[in-house]
Amino acid sequence: MKRTVFAFILLLPLFVVAQKKQISFDDIYKLGTFRSENVPGFRSMQNGKFYSETTEEGLLKNNFLTGETIETIVKARDIKDDKGHDLSLTDIEWNNDEKKLLIFSQREKIYRRSSKAFVYAYDVTTKKNVKIDNDKILHATYSPDASKVAFVKNNNLYYKDIRSGKTTQVTKDGTWNKIINGNADWVYEEEFEFSRAFQWSKNGTYLAYYKFNETKVPEYSITMFNQLYPTQYSYKYPKAGEANSAISVHIYNVATGKDVTVNTGKENDIYIPRIKWTEDNNKLAVAWLNRLQNHLRWLVADANTGNTSVMYDETNKYYVEINDDLKFLVDGKHYITTSERDGYKQIYLYQMNGTLQAQLTKGSYDVDNVLGVDEKKQIVYYTAAYSPMDRQLFSITYNSSNTAPKQITKGAGFHVIDMNNDLTYYVDTYSDINNPPQIAIYNITGTQVKILKDNAALKRRLDEYALGKTAFIKVPNSKGDTLNGWMLKPANFDSTKKYPVLFCNYGGPGSQQVTNKWGTTSFWHQYLAQNGYIIVSIDNTGTGFRGEAFKKKTYLRLGQLEIEDQIDAAKYLGNQSFIDRNRIGHWGWSYGGFMSSLAITKGAEVFKAAVAVAPVTSWRFYDNIYTERFMRTPQENPEGYDENSPLNFTDKIKGKFLIIHGTADDNVHFQNSTMMIDKMIENNIEFESGYYPNKNHSISGGNTTYHIYKKMTDFIFKNL
Repeated sequence: MKRTVFAFILLLPLFVVAQKKQISFDDIYKLGTFRSENVPGFRSMQNGKFYSETTEEGLLKNNFLTGETIETIVKARDIKDDKGHDLSLTDIEWNNDEKKLLIFSQREKIYRRSSKAFVYAYDVTTKKNVKIDNDKILHATYSPDASKVAFVKNNNLYYKDIRSGKTTQVTKDGTWNKIINGNADWVYEEEFEFSRAFQWSKNGTYLAYYKFNETKVPEYSITMFNQLYPTQYSYKYPKAGEANSAISVHIYNVATGKDVTVNTGKENDIYIPRIKWTEDNNKLAVAWLNRLQNHLRWLVADANTGNTSVMYDETNKYYVEINDDLKFLVDGKHYITTSERDGYKQIYLYQMNGTLQAQLTKGSYDVDNVLGVDEKKQIVYYTAAYSPMDRQLFSITYNSSNTAPKQITKGAGFHVIDMNNDLTYYVDTYSDINNPPQIAIYNITGTQVKILKDNAALKRRLDEYALGKTAFIKVPNSKGDTLNGWMLKPANFDSTKKYPVLFCNYGGPGSQQVTNKWGTTSFWHQYLAQNGYIIVSIDNTGTGFRGEAFKKKTYLRLGQLEIEDQIDAAKYLGNQSFIDRNRIGHWGWSYGGFMSSLAITKGAEVFKAAVAVAPVTSWRFYDNIYTERFMRTPQENPEGYDENSPLNFTDKIKGKFLIIHGTADDNVHFQNSTMMIDKMIENNIEFESGYYPNKNHSISGGNTTYHIYKKMTDFIFKNL
């Protein structure tokens, strides 16, 4: 009798798991079963005491202290377009004094960060709604006093005076695939992470804007299979070693119409990854970066003459990271910035003449983002990865060299911080790898004021399903490093069994997949786990938030150390008693697809199956800003490009390989997969493939996401 009871107790956990629901594909990709809550339209308002939120009723003004609604700023029923149709408030931008809105309608995506839309300028007080232009336009932006709206159309920069209705054309030479004004070219948008290439000065006297001359940039064509006779979409795409746009920065005087060119020096083959107005309305800061991307200077330009002086100068034996941490202090004499110059990304205080005043943070950890500077109290607020997998909010004062950072947030995990404008409150979206986010308001000391969303309904729903728990792991590589990773086991995991393993990997420079954050493991991974697979992710050498040395080891040889780490990890895990070393697979997307292609070629002895989605198969095919940052040019470093290209190792493939690509991928061109397939055919290698007509790098839209993940799932079930 006692033996029977004991056996029942042992079986009880399996019985409980069996009673819970199983995840379906519809749950993940059609029903939104596991969608978490957020605060739609959240924005801190100017005085710091209120924030806005968008609901079906309209645009609400809520109190930071209580979270209660104070008023409905704009009622949804009051917003109409020029034809009397309702306009949604889900896509808006405020002006500075929050008395006017820009409302965007029928937004149409162009590339990753660019889009065009019909735009309306709405006056909250008068309820007057003015259409900015009869066509869809890009980057509509209020002037500081909201009297004008600047925008880009047909590669030219314009602004409209709201009161008079007059539109002024600032530039007139814009031409498709030749000259762009006020909008970034493709490679700047993708790699320097901005699309709007103009800025109003502090009082609206000037418009500073970029001009890209793409004439010498080679053109790439994509076939669109959407008509009886396919059409060609052609755009300028500079591959590694190829010519860039000739770049210049201009300052336009709105009152006089005078246009001056900023003097960036005699060297022409350069990048200008950022511009930013200083606290002086007549001074524009311009970031100058050489083509090798290992020398950064910030220049200060006079708005009337274009003459420049140097306010910051940094060199690096590898490359300099570009970010948005530069903060000009209101005193007009100082600025805050970040640098990796001491081996980790840290915060520095400079004088405007370029003199370093103080290094504010120091230690064996990376700062993530500088969030704000309270100049009255002389405090900088920032997030940092004291533990590489976590993010916490910190503050540090800069009026003394003896101050230490103060940690404000609590609890291991990932804190995504949105601070209010006067830095007295912040909204913390806090989660960990196994628990969905709680969104709450805190005062600046870290005391919770109000929970906005607790995702309690999602937590109850998750408890209904047989989900595995994800745990962090440490894996040694053959070089003596310890790699961070996570492992997701099936909910009914049995340590006496042997399980197949699927590696999930991205692995690119500065990236990070191993984070203590909700969404790090996907519900597709959970679906695979409930079907008997262990899912593993390992952040290899070259990934971020472990200091400059670890990140930049891969310089000049992308792929070599990264795949060696993945192979080492597979061998290490293959020695664990519960893992079937003969059933280890690898999947990834983009850079991760590059890694999966290396896994099935260079890692053929350990990886028995691989899925590569939109992979880079030769860095010769990819854009020059990204590739040359880490590899220099193919002319300078041919071995680095060829010795780790999967194209050159297809003869090593022994396992099963699925390669997938969108035919209209503007980022990682379909060419990468076609050339990989060509090499496999040449070497008589069997493979499976999937191509998605007219789909870009995300391979999404309609039923596409459902289809691609079903295809990958069927392949994994069959071959791993």
